[in-house]
Amino acid sequence: SFHGLFAFLLMLLEWTKPGLSNPLRPICDLRVLKHFIEEARDAEAAMLACKEGRGLAEPVTVPQTKVDFNVWERKTALEQAQEVQSGLWLLNQAIGSLRTSVTNTALHSHIDNSLRNIFSIGQVLRSLNIQEYTPPAGGVAGGEETWRVSSASELLQVHVNFLRGKVHLLLSNAPICHQGSS
Repeated sequence: SFHGLFAFLLMLLEWTKPGLSNPLRPICDLRVLKHFIEEARDAEAAMLACKEGRGLAEPVTVPQTKVDFNVWERKTALEQAQEVQSGLWLLNQAIGSLRTSVTNTALHSHIDNSLRNIFSIGQVLRSLNIQEYTPPAGGVAGGEETWRVSSASELLQVHVNFLRGKVHLLLSNAPICHQGSS
């Protein structure tokens, strides 16, 4: 609903205090991420309900969503952050390309919302002193941390699962959120 989104944006603005010279306050409240996950689920449900835009013009590279906790725990905080940031970058590219292949205006709204939310998650990560991702010159090379999907619903399912998995793990364990009392 519009009022819910407006209230949420006011909370986010209060937390981040744009325009002030002091650095962003850390956004450690996982309800922010929960909101993004719910909106990603809404986009996925809308895509599944729609007959149009199911297939993508060409397969897109997306981040791997499966988490092997033993492997994840052995990674440094920087490696975890880079994996999440590169995954968000891939999702932004893939969802951006999805927007050009869909003509349904209701779906455009969900896609635009997903893109804004990915940007907002980047702002949350910045507030936690997690550096931004800079892709290599040729983009992200497909590797063990990526795979390819060929349908819009698969893409949006990956988006939901990535937020629920790796993004949630990174945010819930952010060192800055565990210093003193938060």
